[in-house]
Amino acid sequence: MIEIERLRTTPVEEQKVEMVERKGLGHPDFIADSIAEAFSRALCREYIKEYGVIVHHNVDKLDVVGGKTCPRFGGGKVEKPILIFFSGRATKVGRGVEEVAIEAAKEWIKGHLRFLDPEEHVEYLVKTKEGAGNLVDLYKRREIGANDTSIGMGYAPLSSLEKDVLEMERFLNSSRFKKKYPFSGEDVKIMGLRIGNEKKMTVAMSFVDKFVEGERDYFEKKKEVVEILKEKFDGKVYLNTADKEGRGEDGCYLTVTGTSAEMGDDGAVGRGNRINGVISFNRFMSLEAVAGKNPVNHVGKIYNLVAREAAKEIYERMPEAKEVYVKILSQIGKPLDEPQVVSVQVLGDVDKELVEDIVRKWLEKSTRLSEDIIKGKYDLF
Repeated sequence: MIEIERLRTTPVEEQKVEMVERKGLGHPDFIADSIAEAFSRALCREYIKEYGVIVHHNVDKLDVVGGKTCPRFGGGKVEKPILIFFSGRATKVGRGVEEVAIEAAKEWIKGHLRFLDPEEHVEYLVKTKEGAGNLVDLYKRREIGANDTSIGMGYAPLSSLEKDVLEMERFLNSSRFKKKYPFSGEDVKIMGLRIGNEKKMTVAMSFVDKFVEGERDYFEKKKEVVEILKEKFDGKVYLNTADKEGRGEDGCYLTVTGTSAEMGDDGAVGRGNRINGVISFNRFMSLEAVAGKNPVNHVGKIYNLVAREAAKEIYERMPEAKEVYVKILSQIGKPLDEPQVVSVQVLGDVDKELVEDIVRKWLEKSTRLSEDIIKGKYDLF
C-alpha cells in the first residue's frame, strides 16, 4: 500500500533554527558502526563461498570500550588497549566466526586509522552466537520474509547546513588534508547550528601528540585549522572549545592514536549517523541501526536505504517538490517488496503516478540490494 500526501509545513531550510550533527571517521560510534558493517560484509562473503548464498546473521551489537593512554607533547604512549566487543548472531562458518570478526576489524582499522595499531593497541572479544530457529528458518523458505516489524525512513534533499556539516567532516578527514596536516586526528565531530541565515560550526578534532611540540605549537596549529575552515565554509567556526591555555597537555585535545576511543570515550553501534550521513534534529529519523544488519532481509538496513534512495529520486524527478519524506513499515515474515505501508510525504505539488512508479521500482529492488551493499556501493552512515 502506497499512501501519498502533501505536507503543509515550513521547509527545514526556511525554519528559524536548525541543528545538525555528524560523527566522523575516528569517532568511537563511527568506529563501532564501521567494524560491525565490515564484519557483516565479511560474513556474507564467507557464506557465499561456503553455502552459495548469504545466510542468517545480524552483528549489529558491537561495542568499542575505551582504553588508557598518556598523551604528551612530542609523543605519549598507550597504556591499556581499546577493546572491541562483538556480540550479535551469526550462522557458523568453516574457519570460525571469531576469526572472520577479528580479521574484518583489523583490516578496517588498518585502512582508516593511521596511528591506531590493530595488533598492539586493540584487543578483541567475540561472543557472537547462532540465531534463533524461527529467524534462521526465514532463510529456508521459498520467499525470504522480513525478519522484523520495523520502519525505515529517508528524505531529500539535504539542507545547506546538512551539506556543510557532512562536507566539513569529509574535508578534515580527507587524505589530502591528513597529508598536509598530519597532526589532525581522525576523531572529528561537528555540530552545526543555523539561526536564520547565520551558521555556527562547533568542531571537535583530536590532535596527534607526536606532531605537537608544546602548548604554543598546539594553539598555533589550532588557529591555522580554524582559518582554513572559515575560508572554505560559511559561518563561524569554533574548534575544541574545551581547550584552556596555561594547563599544558590537560588543556588541549591531545591523543596518541587520533581517536578518543583510546581513553576519553566509548562507542556503540547505532549511536552514530543516520542513513543520510548526519544526525538531523529537524527531520524524521528511524532509530534502527543500519550497520551490521544482514543485507538480505533485515528491514532495519534495507528499508532505510530504500527510503533514502526513493526520496532522492522522487525529489530529483519532481521539480515542484521542495522536500520529500519516505517511511516504510514492514511486517515480520512478509515479503520485503510487500510492506504494510509506504508513506510518501511531499512538500509541494505531487505527481502521484510518478511517485508510485518510483516507490514500486525501489520496493522491487529491495530484494536485490545485497550484492551492492556488500561491495560498498552505498554510503550507509
